[in-house]
Amino acid sequence: MIRIVLADDHEIVRSGFRMLIEQDPDMAVVGEAADGMQAYEVVAREKPDVLLMDISMPPGQSGLVACERIAKDHPATRIVIVTMFAEPEYLYFTLRGGASGYVLKNSSSDELLGAVKSVVGGGTYIHPKMAASLTKQLFATEGGKDADASYKKLSTRELEILQLLAKGYTNKEISELIFLSVKTVEAHRSKIYAKLGLKTRADLVAYAMAHKLLDI
Repeated sequence: MIRIVLADDHEIVRSGFRMLIEQDPDMAVVGEAADGMQAYEVVAREKPDVLLMDISMPPGQSGLVACERIAKDHPATRIVIVTMFAEPEYLYFTLRGGASGYVLKNSSSDELLGAVKSVVGGGTYIHPKMAASLTKQLFATEGGKDADASYKKLSTRELEILQLLAKGYTNKEISELIFLSVKTVEAHRSKIYAKLGLKTRADLVAYAMAHKLLDI
């Protein structure tokens, strides 16, 4: 029996996935979570074979941050990202964070279940459209054409803070949302600006929009 945890901030999405999964006699949903922090707690408690998780969830602990923590602390749980975003930047950060699969929400039910079975067997599953994007990006990098990919220098935490800064949150508000001190947020902010070569918040917003980083 493949034991699965669902993590998505929309209850109706979790309900739909549960109905689909439980039609397969070899799979069972053993827990649900509405944000990254809950996902970590449920995985720690249930120790599932697979975590199906969205990455665009409320701050506090985004899906991306949770993915990295869970992959590190609970490596036996394979993580499959299920998202609506088909941009290579999203795929890059999730794979770097330890995900084993990446499925688009408009995929067929057979594809989703196939992805689960693939990662449980030790493999990796990437939606065909995303796999093509990743291959193209790798060739571009090797050919020196990916010069404007400085976002890859960011840590997962820095990416999360960049998103919140770009959305207009103050340092204090960010510290309360992601449970860090204001000084720590300020230190991360300085590193973000330095790594990306930015000077103002307007520069940061423009950069985040141009690289489609706001909802990772």
